[in-house]
Amino acid sequence: MSVQNLSMVITRPGGPEVFQPLTSTLPEPGAGEVRLRVLAAGVSYGDVMMRLGNVPGSPKQPYAPGYDVVGEVEALGTGVSTVQVGVRVAAIGARGGYTTFLNVKATDLVPVPDGLDPLVAGAAVLNYVTAYQLLHRAVRVSAGQSVLVQAAAGGVGTALLDLGREAGLTLYGTASAGKLDLVRRFGATALDYRTQDVPARVKELSGGGVSAAFDGVGGASFSKSYAALAAGGRLVVYGFGPAASRGGRGALATSFLRVMLFNLRPDGRKVGFHFVDTARHQDWVREDLGKVFALLAAGNIQPLVAARLPLRSAAEAHRMLEAGEVRGKLVLIPG
Repeated sequence: MSVQNLSMVITRPGGPEVFQPLTSTLPEPGAGEVRLRVLAAGVSYGDVMMRLGNVPGSPKQPYAPGYDVVGEVEALGTGVSTVQVGVRVAAIGARGGYTTFLNVKATDLVPVPDGLDPLVAGAAVLNYVTAYQLLHRAVRVSAGQSVLVQAAAGGVGTALLDLGREAGLTLYGTASAGKLDLVRRFGATALDYRTQDVPARVKELSGGGVSAAFDGVGGASFSKSYAALAAGGRLVVYGFGPAASRGGRGALATSFLRVMLFNLRPDGRKVGFHFVDTARHQDWVREDLGKVFALLAAGNIQPLVAARLPLRSAAEAHRMLEAGEVRGKLVLIPG
């Protein structure tokens, strides 16, 4: 049977105030789908950029953002035999996660290990898969290598530090002064990006530069990440975050062009892009999320939940992200 569903939807491009609650009827899951009762919905900077209208191809308004969820299976569509009603699962690529119920494809689901807090699991889904792929697919790091993580106190930043520490890497992380202690807690050398010459300090401490740098900030941050690389090092861009949200599509285009020009330099350093591609590599997503959950269940990683906010506080969650107040991952709790 169908259910009454509450979603927080974006009604037009703009600030957090454009969020409005929308109650609608969610139909029965279709063939190959399941209905989830959402227990935790992740909030990411990509959601902010979609709300601002800076992402080409965003859904038609009104729509609910939200790309990653943890939920409990409530109903099965026809042909579904891989999951059972009552089990907890996670999904990446489940558009519309800011909601109380959600129909998703059964093939996109990954079981959540028994005993895991769904909110902690929710904090690990998108951020940790992104970080895992950056480390082990985009670069393929090995123990003993050194890496630089920009915006290291954020959601993907703390995930990179957590997984990097587990992989035996030497870590350098940038943050503002008030977040440096958090970066140190994850085992990294903390650098204040506002007051320190980050490339010079990284080269001094590492003995010539890092093997890899990971940057989702955009703008001038890309140049600093590139400058911190050792010969043969690799910069991986996984987003244009704050720079694009402040400067709009023009800043997005400028940041993209900056990255492309780096690859024309004959200095042996390389720059590439990486994002979690659920369209072409859903097999990677399921495999990598399964590995993340195994590490989490074993106690080898500790995702940081920045705040647990009720679903109706989606606007506040976005305000916090844009203000730079978030340490770790924001999670919405539908009710």
